[in-house]
Amino acid sequence: MVVSAIQNGTVIDHVPAKQLFKVIQILGLDHIDNQITFGTNLESKKLGRKAIIKISNKFFKDDDINRIALVAPDAKLNIIRDYEVVEKKVVEVPDTILGIAKCMNPKCITNFEHVTTRFRVVSKKNVALKCYYCEKITDQENLQII
Repeated sequence: MVVSAIQNGTVIDHVPAKQLFKVIQILGLDHIDNQITFGTNLESKKLGRKAIIKISNKFFKDDDINRIALVAPDAKLNIIRDYEVVEKKVVEVPDTILGIAKCMNPKCITNFEHVTTRFRVVSKKNVALKCYYCEKITDQENLQII
């Protein structure tokens, strides 16, 4: 089955199949009215199995896209205009993460008060985040997207 091309918008490729719905959540795609097409468990030489997301008439700021690097570090973006790829981007883990990850410290203020989570990235290769409030390190294995 072939997925139709989009006239204008963004294609997010090379998303690990298991992370598809986390990427959709991080980008807030579950709350928009744009046409979205996605496929999962597609064959990939690099990832084994991958997912792809096509969003019509939606373009993202670099900061928004780079947040998906937390769960899809190999993701690639294609910006489409008039059915042509006009720009290719690679995601990169940003230096600061605001409001999308949960602190793994159950005693952290962010887990029982209405406080936006805030982390400084201490490792981009194997993602590790240091909480701004309690200074606890949350590693890739314990990372929860909120």
